[in-house]
Amino acid sequence: MSVISHRDTIVVGGGVAGCTAGLYAKRYNLDVVVLDKVGPGGLAATAALIENYPGFPEGISGLELTQRMYQQAEKYGVAIELTQATGLAAQGDRWLLHTTHTDYLTTAIIITAGAHPRSLDVPGEAELRGAGVSYCATCDGFFFREQTVAVIGGGDTALEEALYLAKLAAKVYVIHRRDELRAQPYLQRQAFDQHNMEFIWDTVVTEVIGDQQVEALGLQSKKTGEQRRLDLDGVFVSIGYKASTEWLGDLLELDDGFIVTDQNMRTSQPGIFAAGDIRNTPLRQVATAVGDASIAAYSAYQYVSQREG
Repeated sequence: MSVISHRDTIVVGGGVAGCTAGLYAKRYNLDVVVLDKVGPGGLAATAALIENYPGFPEGISGLELTQRMYQQAEKYGVAIELTQATGLAAQGDRWLLHTTHTDYLTTAIIITAGAHPRSLDVPGEAELRGAGVSYCATCDGFFFREQTVAVIGGGDTALEEALYLAKLAAKVYVIHRRDELRAQPYLQRQAFDQHNMEFIWDTVVTEVIGDQQVEALGLQSKKTGEQRRLDLDGVFVSIGYKASTEWLGDLLELDDGFIVTDQNMRTSQPGIFAAGDIRNTPLRQVATAVGDASIAAYSAYQYVSQREG
């Protein structure tokens, strides 16, 4: 039988939102623990340079920023445990959280589990993942120095990835299914100025080609239907994110997989709050994750205070 740990508040996810929620919850004197399956940092830790977070006019690497957040939470006594949430169910007037190591009984829970990159879902992608197929330029870009790569996507993250790769690779193709980008104008200006970056418009990937390593992409024009092969060494997929909500089943109201909240970060279930990239928000940035999490922690504090005095 699993050991049951009793807590006032549990935070699921140790990224920017998770560390912030833990820090604020601790300052409200809640008995809080932050749970993460791989350790603090989250998706923001993979960013080579974060230039739009206030207080860092020269920018700061995602790894350094998230490490500082973790150290600050730790300084205030926030406990962070390595385990993965696998299920959540009502237990009387409290919530029972199942994880790979321990079950937790809690009054309030703040879900900050974030989101993970979407896949192309084309032949060859899964088979060559880690062998030329990547979802993180700052993680794997070094392995493609002076080689030819492609970035799939047209949003902010796709262009940020492409700009980073342009400093390393000999050639960077940006393949987008539309005829214009969704990225912010300043990113577009930077990308269009890169001498080694080429845009392929109105095109989708139909196949990742290669035996033991990526060798090419199969492409198809959305306008003409014409198919062709593009030889290259690596492909970086950046077509958006999927919320990490599979473990919740149908417990909460979702919008395209993302948790629906009100302005106080309250979900459709009492005592459950959500913050950061996992909720249905129009903007997913470090700054919004911090704001969400501070509100969620305050809402959790109010909820616990009302329930337990």
